[in-house]
Amino acid sequence: MSSRGAAASGPSAGSETRVAGSVRFEGVGKVYTSSAGRVEALQEISIDIAAGSVFGIIGRSGAGKSSLLRTINRLEQPTAGRVLVDGEDIAAYGESALVALRRRVGMIFQHFNLLSAKTVFGNVALPLVVAGVGAAEIEARVGEVLKLVGLEGKERTYPSRLSGGQKQRVGIARALVSRPDILLCDEATSALDPETTLSILSLLKDINRRLGLTIVLITHEMSVIREICDEVLVLEAGRIAETGPVWQVFGNPRHEATKALLAPLTRGLPEEIASRMTSSPANDAALALIDFTYTGEGGREPDLARLVALLGSQLRIVQSQLDRIDGHLSGRLIVSAPAAGDLPSRLSGQDLAHGARIIGYVPANA
Repeated sequence: MSSRGAAASGPSAGSETRVAGSVRFEGVGKVYTSSAGRVEALQEISIDIAAGSVFGIIGRSGAGKSSLLRTINRLEQPTAGRVLVDGEDIAAYGESALVALRRRVGMIFQHFNLLSAKTVFGNVALPLVVAGVGAAEIEARVGEVLKLVGLEGKERTYPSRLSGGQKQRVGIARALVSRPDILLCDEATSALDPETTLSILSLLKDINRRLGLTIVLITHEMSVIREICDEVLVLEAGRIAETGPVWQVFGNPRHEATKALLAPLTRGLPEEIASRMTSSPANDAALALIDFTYTGEGGREPDLARLVALLGSQLRIVQSQLDRIDGHLSGRLIVSAPAAGDLPSRLSGQDLAHGARIIGYVPANA
């Protein structure tokens, strides 16, 4: 498992290894029962989250994301399996150990959860006040985290005078003031506009890099996963659809749920080309539209010189949807080239991309 921090070593049944900020799910299940019936929110979730990594959990509405996240600080108790934090089964924790766990596991929320009657300072200081920390230390630690999140000078401001991004920064500061090993993010950017979302994600990346804490976030947006995460877990109906490094899941999605979540990031052909495309060449002068795909594996990347050598000097780039994640280039490159000759056989023998296929034909003047 790749991460920015040290990899978590998997604890065995007899001897759990303690790694600060590591999380392990072992066969975790969660069942909700009510007068409406029985709902299996989670089923057989087994996965490791490395200490110091940024780990994303994504899925459609009702996939079980929040239920899984909330087992890490035991706001939800699994009905099956175990959750281990730093190698310890947190189900065995008594009241005092559970309080200590929740100080080591900070949490930020979609809707900020700020107290309107308290200033920025008062909101951030609240966990320390509840914990009985002395006034001088509270002053120092609140100042430290407000500087970290870029809110210096806002100590006496009330939430009503803050923008959405500033409110979320207050929420992040409040989660960090207890100096946790793990930070849980519950749809932390869903209520923000795109520009503010990017600034918050940049802040979270900076916090991960500077403090070395583990960040676990849930989202329904693949763009958030791409921007910040090392690893991703795709949930579907409470089960693991797929998991792995972000570059790998984005570059070669295997489950239909993952493909559906990635669909909004995929552009269609330009209308002026799509409207003229046919399934077979109209004449010998037609151009083939060729889709080259790259999964990010093996360092394979587009080589224009070799593509021209393969397809001829009339090759033209129609569309590029390539993205570099953690040093791996993945996506697709669509080109046009003369359809005449032995084009299918040349494509079947190519070693320039992980896949190549003709998706249609257009007139030579398209």
